[in-house]
Amino acid sequence: MPEAQLEQIAQDLVRRAMKAGATAADATVREGDEFSTTIRLGQIESLKEAASKALGLRVFLGTRSANSYSSDFSPASLDRLVERTLAMARVTSEDPANGLPDPAELGRYSGDLELYSPDLAAISAEDRIAVARRAEQAALSADSRIQNSEGAGVETGLGSKAYANSLGFVASYRSSYGSVTVVPVAQEGRNGSTAMQRDYWYSVGRGAAALADPEGVGREAASRVLRRLGARKVSTRRVPVIFDQETARSVLGHIFEAVRGDSIYRNASFLAGKLGERVAGENITILDDGLRPRGFGSRPFDDEGVPPAVTPVIEGGVLRNYLLNTYAARKLNLRTTGNAARGLAGPPGVGPKNFYLTPGTQSAREILRSVSSGLYVTELIGFGVNVVTGDYSRGAAGLWIENGELTYPVEEVTIAGKLPEMLHHIAAIGSDLEFRSSLAAPTLLLEGLTVAGT
Repeated sequence: MPEAQLEQIAQDLVRRAMKAGATAADATVREGDEFSTTIRLGQIESLKEAASKALGLRVFLGTRSANSYSSDFSPASLDRLVERTLAMARVTSEDPANGLPDPAELGRYSGDLELYSPDLAAISAEDRIAVARRAEQAALSADSRIQNSEGAGVETGLGSKAYANSLGFVASYRSSYGSVTVVPVAQEGRNGSTAMQRDYWYSVGRGAAALADPEGVGREAASRVLRRLGARKVSTRRVPVIFDQETARSVLGHIFEAVRGDSIYRNASFLAGKLGERVAGENITILDDGLRPRGFGSRPFDDEGVPPAVTPVIEGGVLRNYLLNTYAARKLNLRTTGNAARGLAGPPGVGPKNFYLTPGTQSAREILRSVSSGLYVTELIGFGVNVVTGDYSRGAAGLWIENGELTYPVEEVTIAGKLPEMLHHIAAIGSDLEFRSSLAAPTLLLEGLTVAGT
């Protein structure tokens, strides 16, 4: 369906709501094609190809509001959707923070964010399945100790999205996404028993040309799982800890949760009330960049019609901004940062654009060489993080560092600390920043964390 048609549907739905008595309204319409397959030991284990379309409506009656959605675009269905949504709004509580953005805040980024690549659509289903097979086979062929696999997968998605509101804003955009993932299982005999380990690797991109060679993805997955064989526990100690890119991104995710506007106005964050204060070391700068070409969180407008910008969150260790949608901004008497993110069924929440820690100058290898004894973390397990208090406790696996070298694999340990202190004790930041999602961080070295084992 052409984007202009999606825009027309969104505008028509808003008009219907206003004619039925809404004081304000907005609508989101999405259409897309999805493909996914999983190959295990060369055989197709799952295969899905689907086209979908759906729309969501939000109505306001003064400061009351309600949301609903449907996949039926017929006129009769849309009339029922409007009636049902208005009926729900009538019984909700009034909330002065409810409402659309101020008209002056609306707009669309006029440049090309390169969110859509037609080369994904040009790949046949057979060729996508072949990519998954090639990736898995590369992992299985890498070493005789890899005889099993949890599968290799390929996913693609192409779609269009339109948004309209009763303030006269209407716009749309297209986007695409592709990924290749491999999860090999390795085993080896030791002391009369068989030890098994699993690990994974992947590649993601807006288009096929941005995806890594499937054989390279498979070989990297194999390398990662093989280095986990023979893993052991370590005794409890306080040591420097290096988080690789994947686990550093997880740490950054907790910081994002702490600067979300909804966490702040609920006073459910250790960063509440700290705007303008130093909350991290001077080497820490975190940005939320909505203008990054091909970024996984980039878009020409947010889910309330507010254009993207680059928002400094922490700058030289000082907390500069929270991330806000319109509702959170009004609750805090601030301005939206264009971070409204919504599904079709509910009101906008607060989501990241491209939220990242700016890189340093040291390579990951140089950071590793600087550690005489510590833990290099490659996997985090569990959810033992309290953003309200800042308490941090996660299960972990990785490799032990001695004299700047990776020596042996480690498993079944727990890393413990406090996020406020961790932000002040990042001793080194890697130069290896890569964007694999809307959150990104380079390799990080944190001093003085407790690694709890035997």
